[in-house]
This record gives sequence, C-alpha cells and structure tokens, in this order.
Amino acid sequence: MKYLETGEFGLVAQSTLERNLLLKNAPHNVEPLPTFIPVFSWTKGITAALRTLFGSTTAPRSRGAVLIKIGLALYDYFGARERVMPRHRFLLKETATKEMPYITPAIVAGGIYHDAKVSQPERLVYELVSDGLRASPKSAAANFMTLISAENGVVGFEGGPDGAKFAVRPKLVINAAGPWIDRVNAALGKPTKMIGGTKGSHILVDHPELVKSLNGRMIYFEADDGRICLVYDYHGLALVGSTDIPSDDPDNVRCDDHETDYFIDSLRSLLPKLKFDRSQIVYTYSGIRPLPASNASEPGLISRDHSAPVIEPDSERPFPIIALVGGKWTTFRGGFAEEVADKVLTRFGKTRQVSTRNLAIGGGRDYPADDRARKAWVTKYATETRLPAARVETLLKRYGTTALPILREEAGGASVTMLPETETISATEIAWIARNELVVHLADVVLRRTTLAIDGGALTTSNLAAIASIVAAGTRLGRCAQGAGNRGGQRSSLKNGIT
Repeated sequence: MKYLETGEFGLVAQSTLERNLLLKNAPHNVEPLPTFIPVFSWTKGITAALRTLFGSTTAPRSRGAVLIKIGLALYDYFGARERVMPRHRFLLKETATKEMPYITPAIVAGGIYHDAKVSQPERLVYELVSDGLRASPKSAAANFMTLISAENGVVGFEGGPDGAKFAVRPKLVINAAGPWIDRVNAALGKPTKMIGGTKGSHILVDHPELVKSLNGRMIYFEADDGRICLVYDYHGLALVGSTDIPSDDPDNVRCDDHETDYFIDSLRSLLPKLKFDRSQIVYTYSGIRPLPASNASEPGLISRDHSAPVIEPDSERPFPIIALVGGKWTTFRGGFAEEVADKVLTRFGKTRQVSTRNLAIGGGRDYPADDRARKAWVTKYATETRLPAARVETLLKRYGTTALPILREEAGGASVTMLPETETISATEIAWIARNELVVHLADVVLRRTTLAIDGGALTTSNLAAIASIVAAGTRLGRCAQGAGNRGGQRSSLKNGIT
C-alpha cells in the first residue's frame, strides 16, 4: 500500500507478478505467507494518502479501513497475472480477534491478504549464481574480491581464498555493488552520487508463544509512530522488522539499541497479552537498501523502483558502466536482470534467446507439483535410499530436488550423524555443501548455504569447530579448520548478523 500511495502502480504490478513466478520457480525456497493487517480506524489516512499520491512530501501516518480495503482490492487486481494464491478477506473486529486472539483490542477490523516469504534468501542467491555458471560455463563467480585499479581500460582485482590478483579488459562493466555503487564508480574513475541508502534492521526473537499465536501468518502493522513493521515465523523464531533510517555507511551498519527497543515497544503495543524483553532476542541483522539518491523528507517516500543509468565511455575509460540502482528483492528477475541483460545485448547487437520467466531455480527444477506428488517423491526416494521418510521430506523442503545427491550420499554411509546440538543437519550434508557449492569461507556454510547461524543455539563454539573441520576436509581451504582461538569471535559476529 505504501507503493500505491506514492503512485508506483507499475512497481506493485511487477512485484506481484514476480512473487507469483517465484512461488512456481523456487517452491522449495519461496512459500505463501498469509498476512494479517490490524486496522485501528475506519476513515483515517484518506486525505493524507491523496496528498502523497499527488506529490506531498509528508508521509501518511495512519491508514484506516476504507483506505486499506481499497489498497487490498488493488493489490488483488495487480496480482492477477500468474495468480497462485487466494484474494484478500476483510474481517470485522469480532472475527479478527478470534483469528488473532493476542492482538490488541484497540483494532476495529482486520484484513488478510496473501504474500510470500523467502525461507533462505542467501541460499536462493547462491542457486542463481550456480544456475548462471551452469548455463554459461565460460563465466566465473569471483566473490570476495576488491577492485584495486582501473587504468588504460584494464580493471584490476584482488582477493579470493588465496589473495590472488587478476585483471580484465572489459567491453562493459555492470556495477551491481548495491550500497557501494558510488564507491565502485569512483574506483573506476567516475565519482557519482547515485545512492541514498536507508538502514533496515531486524531482530529474531525466541518466543514460542508468539510464534504459535501467529499460526503461520505475518502481521503487517503500523507502529505507534506510523512506521510499517512486521512479524512472522522464521524457522521457529519470530522475525521482527524493519527500520528505515538514512545511512551511507554500509561497512559498519548494525542493529543498534534504539532499534531493538523500538521493536520491543512496538510488539508490546501490538500484542499486549504477551511478554517481551531484550533477553528473548537471539539474533539481529542489518543492511543498507541501495535506494536512489533523493531529497525526500521521509525515507518512506523514496521510490523502491529501480533504474539502470549508464555512464558512457570517456577518454580515460573506454568502457561504459551500467549501475543497478534501487529495486526490490522481489523484482530482481524480470524487473531488473532481464531488463539490463536486454540493454547490454542491444549494445552488442544481439538479442536474448532465453526467457527466465518460467525457468526453475536451483532445487526448484523437477520439484513435485502438489502435495500428492511430494508424497510420492518422498516415498520413492525413502525406498531407494532406505532413509526414514521424515529425513527425505526434511531435505526436500530445505534444498528442493538438490536434496537427492545428499540423500544418496547419506544412504551410502554406515549411519547418518547429526551435527552436535542440532537435530536435522548432518555431517554428510555439510560435507556435500563444502565440496559442491563454491564454499570459500566458513561463513559461507553457516550464513549463506544453511540457516545454522540463526537456528537457536546451534552455533556453539564446539559446533562451529566441528563444522570447520568438515568444511576443511571437503575443500582445499584447510585454514577453515584453523584459528580455534578466533571461533568465539566468529560465533559472536554470526550471532550479531555480521556477514
């Protein structure tokens, strides 16, 4: 509704389409998320929303039932393409409080619409990289690299597991550095001010009663100051977010005490029957949204749409730079990557031969289409591997059809050994990831290929040491298992969302 108020109808249409496609193309990683909106008045916000739509620089502070109902109807309308989920419902107070019994009695009504959540966003990114490498064997994923020079048309890099240096002579550079875009442009010899980032922080709360009360739903609500917040079940913890604070320092961004207090106070106001305090917070993380530079008076008024400005070649730099500014997670494919790919190909006199619109991602390939097919898949491979059906189902949900080689490897061992202090992640699983999924650092495994870093209590010092030993044995990076004295620091960093 924020985007509808600011007139970004195209963004809403693109976002809902891409969400529907992700539910089909990555069903192992993207799942439906019924969402409850508490409504605190009948008519508030109409005038303010109209002012915003027509260019006011004051963000709306409250949205009443009329405005929310209109917004949900438009949301359903724009989400009609490739629809896979039900339309919204609007509930009067009596029904709403029965469905959400812990919600504040201050509401007058409630709305329920269907969104989606990414269960492992970092893993989804890895799968996109892996699919790209498979589709283009001549390409390379050079992660953990620093741009160190740009002279005479040659761009130099340093980094990787061995600190190696290499250089390329590009015909074109795509700057997808997110909040670091301006720094990269400067390093390429063209200082810019394209980015005006805002900090978004989240906390994960160990609160079984809250998670149970959500019943698989997200609550999308206005905090007391009018900011939009959310809370939903994320791997058995309650994920709470998000702030929207201007920031231009992506290297040192952290979720601070003021933000955690803000989240706790917002939860207390929304769910007064439940108890909340700082001791329940088990994980925090924070990042910078690479929004376009803007003079907007409120961060919420800055467009979440994307653009791809081109810096043309000059006498010092013979190649153009295309910068990827703004955008949303949801629209990474058709709203951004496909558009930029077409722009690049046009410059080289070529056209794209493949559409990614209906292309399955990673473990979404050959994924069972419905519950019946999933049960058949589980039964088939439980029989083949002689592993318990519950184990097969767990790995299918976690990795999609990529689970199959892991299952077969587990079946080949004498027994399936789970990691210390975890119930569902095996040593064989970690070893397979280390050998097959471009692991460079230990953090790749615990932060970017699995959810170990946030699975409450799983990252003890001894467990981290066990994982490091497995990773070292499965890769050429023996140093992953070294530096035992630093593991406490690694564990602290991981707990605080430092990636």
